[in-house]
Amino acid sequence: MSGTLPIITAILGIGIALQVISSRLRVPSVLFLIVVGVLLGPEGLGFITAETFGDGLTTVVGLSVAIIVFDGAFNLRQERLADAPRTITGVVTLGALIMFLGTATAVRFFVADDWGIALLIGALLIATGPTVITPILEVVNVREHVASTLEAEGIFNDVTAAVLAIVVFETVVLSDEAAAIPSGFLTRIVAGVGVGMVVASVVYLTLIKLDAPGADAKRTVRLVTLGGAFIAYGLAESISPETGVAAAAAAGILLGNIDDFPHREEVENFGRDLTLIALAFIFISLAALIDFNTVLGLGIGGIGVVVVVTLVIRPLVMFLFARESAFTRNERLFLSMVGPRGIIPASVATLFAIQLQDAGQFDAAQTLSGTVFLVIFITVVLQAGLARQIADFFDVQPMKTIIVGGGRVGRTLAKRLENRGENVVILDRDPEAVEALQGEELQAVVGDGTDANALAKNGAENAKMLIAATPDDDANLLISQLATSKFGIETVIARVNDPDNVDAFETLDVRAIDVSSAMAWSIDNEIERPTLSHWMNQLGEGHDAQEVTITAETFAGKTIKELGAKLPGGVLIAVVGREDETFVPHGDTVLEPGDRVTLLGDNKAVEKAIKRVHPHD
Repeated sequence: MSGTLPIITAILGIGIALQVISSRLRVPSVLFLIVVGVLLGPEGLGFITAETFGDGLTTVVGLSVAIIVFDGAFNLRQERLADAPRTITGVVTLGALIMFLGTATAVRFFVADDWGIALLIGALLIATGPTVITPILEVVNVREHVASTLEAEGIFNDVTAAVLAIVVFETVVLSDEAAAIPSGFLTRIVAGVGVGMVVASVVYLTLIKLDAPGADAKRTVRLVTLGGAFIAYGLAESISPETGVAAAAAAGILLGNIDDFPHREEVENFGRDLTLIALAFIFISLAALIDFNTVLGLGIGGIGVVVVVTLVIRPLVMFLFARESAFTRNERLFLSMVGPRGIIPASVATLFAIQLQDAGQFDAAQTLSGTVFLVIFITVVLQAGLARQIADFFDVQPMKTIIVGGGRVGRTLAKRLENRGENVVILDRDPEAVEALQGEELQAVVGDGTDANALAKNGAENAKMLIAATPDDDANLLISQLATSKFGIETVIARVNDPDNVDAFETLDVRAIDVSSAMAWSIDNEIERPTLSHWMNQLGEGHDAQEVTITAETFAGKTIKELGAKLPGGVLIAVVGREDETFVPHGDTVLEPGDRVTLLGDNKAVEKAIKRVHPHD
């Protein structure tokens, strides 16, 4: 024990330091953790070896996984699942089956001698998991339906992988009874979920009965809730091996979706802190156990498995099931390229490899651990480590636009912005209004836009735009003040219902849209410019108008006529803004660096034109 304690202390200290560094550098922490783990292991400095923790490593890893899965499940609320329900359902059901069978086939073809080990590896590699997804979403700001898909896949497929792997191991690898896989899988899932639901119910009833006073309330809720996660995991594991993950996930989802759960934010913050500590320990510890001789022994076959899993099977699953209208083609590509494997495959593969070695099946043990760790290592380094660069390449990180007020104005505006690929979230106080908005596949949450905490929770600190669209001018003014003074949002636009209030908004440098004047302008356009008015009303439905600043050197100093061949068909430069002047250009107008041009045309043509005119955007 005396020799182990300094090692554990060092691992935790290094891990926490790496979490801070990764946050500063905006690189997913798992990349640093797995690299440092390898450096500290037998392949590096030899600071950590397989004998360091003895038989206790499996238990510690299991409890750590329980906390990580519980924390992710607790935050996976129903409204998050509603962001992309058909996609999530497809990915965690038929998608998981395709990943299982496809991976098993690749393993059998490239590296394994029998179907038992191939199916076992296929089951394990279904999992992505919150251990790798959470750090990615800490630094990659994708739209909510993309984040929800990754989070839900991580939680549900972790459960599927853990339970399916033990069933395959017992029914195929040890007993050669493949026909028992479905029944064994369902039995364990039901057992794990059942335990989780019972424990969650007991936890909730306990919190209600205790009703701890004052300062003790928050601490009591934290301890009872997280204690419930450990109990659910341990109880399920004692009933049936590898069902603890299912129990922890079920308990987390059930408790997280109780609307009146006390001190929810305290539990979320406490769970997240524990998750970061657990991540640091298990990733460094398990990475240190990677045997590179075993991995290299797979040869070109191991690389073949990685290629098929990452570049064939996962893209196939995402393009089959991420079919909802909210997903852009680039978001599907991002989901296809970011699916790193996490701790569940590593920990379970280590356990099974030891059992296979004890049974004298050394080749099978090496194939199992080598293939699983190779896929984990490559996907963590490339897909998790480069997640932000992948997101930038596919341009799937739009900064949030927050609309406060989910009435007809907010809803219509949100649809237009969503159709243009903006990352829009609507805040509204009315739960029924929010539910209706979610039914229209809009991202909406219950929240008070006049509350700084509600704005912060929904991304105001990094938002590029906020629109106060409630029917109450006083509320819109307060929302605008918070947006400009507290959060420093660059573009703040407010709906103004009484024209006499416009000056109050403009003193805050807020763009005030006077409803009366806007209506009069729309009617005048319908009278004097009906064709243009109709075209403008169709924006977001195949057409677009965007203003962008010229930064491309090939455009500056050229005339509109000369640039005609450089712009895609179906788009034109309608207006040019230069310093304080705005004018309609003609063929001989020479564009200058810094000019703001308004591009009109078809959606795709305008999108291509923006990238040519402003390539750094």
